[in-house]
Amino acid sequence: MNTQCTACADRGVALHAVSAAVLAVTRHLSVQEVLQVIVRAAAQLLDARHGALGVPDEQGSFAEFVVEGVSDEEWAAIGPLPRQHGMLAVMLREPRTHRLTDIRREPDFDGWPTAHPILKDFLGVPIRDGDQTLGIIFLANKRVPGGFTEDDEELLTLFAAHAAMALTNARLHERGRELTVVEERNRLARELHDAVAQKLFSLRLTARAAAALAVRDPDRTVAELERVERLAGEALAELRAVIFELRPADLTGDGLVASLRKHVEVLDRVYDAELTFAADPGIALTGQGEAVTFRVAQEALFNALRHARATRITVRLSTSAGHVILEVYDDGGGFDVAAESGRDGLGLTSMRDRAMSIGGTLTIGSGGGDGTLVRLEVPL
Repeated sequence: MNTQCTACADRGVALHAVSAAVLAVTRHLSVQEVLQVIVRAAAQLLDARHGALGVPDEQGSFAEFVVEGVSDEEWAAIGPLPRQHGMLAVMLREPRTHRLTDIRREPDFDGWPTAHPILKDFLGVPIRDGDQTLGIIFLANKRVPGGFTEDDEELLTLFAAHAAMALTNARLHERGRELTVVEERNRLARELHDAVAQKLFSLRLTARAAAALAVRDPDRTVAELERVERLAGEALAELRAVIFELRPADLTGDGLVASLRKHVEVLDRVYDAELTFAADPGIALTGQGEAVTFRVAQEALFNALRHARATRITVRLSTSAGHVILEVYDDGGGFDVAAESGRDGLGLTSMRDRAMSIGGTLTIGSGGGDGTLVRLEVPL
């Protein structure tokens, strides 16, 4: 009975260790960070002196390779990343668990570079997502005498299954971020075409008309030149606004409230509409929550300034019932929300997708001549 209790306690401690290791991994969203934390957590979990994690590429080698238990100086002295040799090549060809008492006695062992640490006991476990091998964890030189055990193998296999989910999530996050960058680039390209390019085209035609009228109709020439000046000023204002939007907000340094306040103040100077900003004290969100809230506000302001012909726009941040609430209201002409959602000419789908990515909700109220209210609720 005591033996069974001891075994249960040991298993409970092991599962707790796996849980702690998994939590350490899932706190990170960068793929490179996740890779490094996975190998570090694995080495700590099994009390191994050395660890490595390789990500296979399509050529039967490694696209990425991170290590634990090797200093930067040692790693630099070791030389190029390992490719297709030794036990690493075996695990690339056969992505299954390998547990060895002494790796140096294996038929496939072919030595290491001079600066490489001497390895003895070895445990390699693939990180798999279905039939796809996302990576391979390598551990060596267990600190406790006796090498890696069957229980160690089971523990690392369990951890690898959870690490697969964390790594997949990190890759999806980075892919989403890449798509967001492309989306922002396309949106700014549309803005440049719709606003600045059209203004410059009108400016060119007006200048030509003024030149043609200069001799026979001086009074009309003066009027046309005044129009040229007005169009040039509008084009300059539009260009400044687009350039300002190209500059990323320093949310890390300034925080959401200060960054959004600064953004509203600049737009208020650039455009004829009157923009105001208000915020409750003590508003705090995660980095991703702040980024999404800022982008939704930016999109809503863009729509109000460029499409709604608003004269007054109010931006407000508040807290209520465990949520941060963003509201952007304009007094413009409004629009048919259902029709625009189908065409997505105003980026409504993008705003809703952003809100969903952080567990938030987006509602848009708009009607004939009653203005528009964009409301985002983000859980704290």
